[in-house]
Amino acid sequence: MLRRRVGSTALAAARYFSAGAAAKPALKDGAVSRSAPEAGGGDTLGKRLLSLVYSKRSAVIAIRKWKEEGHKVQKYQLNRVVRELRKLKRYKHALEICEWMNIEDDIKLQSGDYAVHLDLIAKVRGLSSAEKYFEDLPDRLKGQPTCTALLHTYVQHKESSKAKALMDKMSECGFLKNPLPYNHLLSLYISNGQLEEVPGVILELKKNVSPDVFTYNLWLTACASQRDVETAEKVFLELKKAKIEPDWVTYSTLTGLYIKNSLLEKAAFTVKEMEKRVSRKVRGAYSSLITLHSNMGNKDEVRRIWKKMKSHFQKMNDAEYNSMISSLLKLKEFEEAENLYSEWESVSPTGDSRIPNLLLATYINKNQMETAENFFDRMVQRGIKPGYTTWELLTWGYLKQKQLDKILDCFKKAVGSVKKWDPDEKIIREVFRILEEQGHVEGAEQLLVSLRKAGHVNTEVYNLLLRTYAKADKMPLIVSERMKKDKVLLDDETHNLIKLTSKMRVSEVSICLS
Repeated sequence: MLRRRVGSTALAAARYFSAGAAAKPALKDGAVSRSAPEAGGGDTLGKRLLSLVYSKRSAVIAIRKWKEEGHKVQKYQLNRVVRELRKLKRYKHALEICEWMNIEDDIKLQSGDYAVHLDLIAKVRGLSSAEKYFEDLPDRLKGQPTCTALLHTYVQHKESSKAKALMDKMSECGFLKNPLPYNHLLSLYISNGQLEEVPGVILELKKNVSPDVFTYNLWLTACASQRDVETAEKVFLELKKAKIEPDWVTYSTLTGLYIKNSLLEKAAFTVKEMEKRVSRKVRGAYSSLITLHSNMGNKDEVRRIWKKMKSHFQKMNDAEYNSMISSLLKLKEFEEAENLYSEWESVSPTGDSRIPNLLLATYINKNQMETAENFFDRMVQRGIKPGYTTWELLTWGYLKQKQLDKILDCFKKAVGSVKKWDPDEKIIREVFRILEEQGHVEGAEQLLVSLRKAGHVNTEVYNLLLRTYAKADKMPLIVSERMKKDKVLLDDETHNLIKLTSKMRVSEVSICLS
């Protein structure tokens, strides 16, 4: 039962979870940002905790050792470290610090501290653990901050029904006194594509509180998803009448909408307004500027922004190289993109396969498979581990050339490179189409094995397999038994294909591979 009370620190604590807050780039694990707590000279607890590079190392041991050396441990210092660790996405160590503070009698926790603790549990241990943590809290701590943190968790896990139910409870308890919870719900509906829910949430919000700039930005995002220029401009006018200062996100969203609708004159104006509001504190905005200018075909502006970024920041991160290389490729500046990739390759320690995948995709789309293969070899030699997208791109490339052995090998490596594969029906059908076209029953069986290991075997997959046998004029063995073992139902097409292939010559491929 949620108590009808709101702590004095509710709004401040809730801001930790704001869906509208601009994301800050994460530093490499173990790095200390310039804004790190206690960044001065000398040994400090903050420095020790931030220097725990590997997740297996314990933050609790570091704190205990600090105390054993006779130093004091103060809550405000640990809160600053937790905040910094969350920026760096080092959630495990942040959670360890929160758990240590929770059991220390001389540290008095506030509602906002429990909200942060809940958020970290969700990130490290999952949704069910976060829900249990919330349920186990005393009623007095189930206030606005912890409810907002749980709502944020539901949003991250795209749990629409749970989020709506929690919002109803928060409304009953008088916890909807600021726009943040509504912004969370708007963010969820937009990410889930439930755009029809947006007007109702906006209407409900206005009955209780005044929208903030994040609300308007989310509303504009919904308009942009529907390419609704007229409504977007009305929303922007309402924002101005409410005397709310639009930020760079506001103008970025409007610019993207105008570009989609080929309103380039309006886009040129809003992108200029956007740049006026971009500062070094919102580094990610520069990448957005580059992308928008490339979508408008402004080559010189893309290069100008990139040069400006290099003058502001000592090093470019992977996301920035990604946006610039993508933009150059979109603008068909292939040689310049290749040169920039070489620069990234020489300075980046991450080995992030998403960057080379940009060029690999370009070579494959241009039907330059020999160049693509040489580039892939270069990736591997430089120690870049191919990811799912890498293998998927190569699969599509070999599909164009109908090189079955390479198709099957790359597809197998693609589905084997991820813990949980999100099935791509299009590529499955295309691989089977080539196999059927060539009557390659051995390959079809190999593909079935790969799909079974990935946990994706259904009626359509078996029907595609049977079509390959039919094309090869061969009869598969014990298909019905195999489908039963895989808990796959037979439909009319399955029965017809089994009947058709039963009149053909016997094949033993099924027995060998199953």
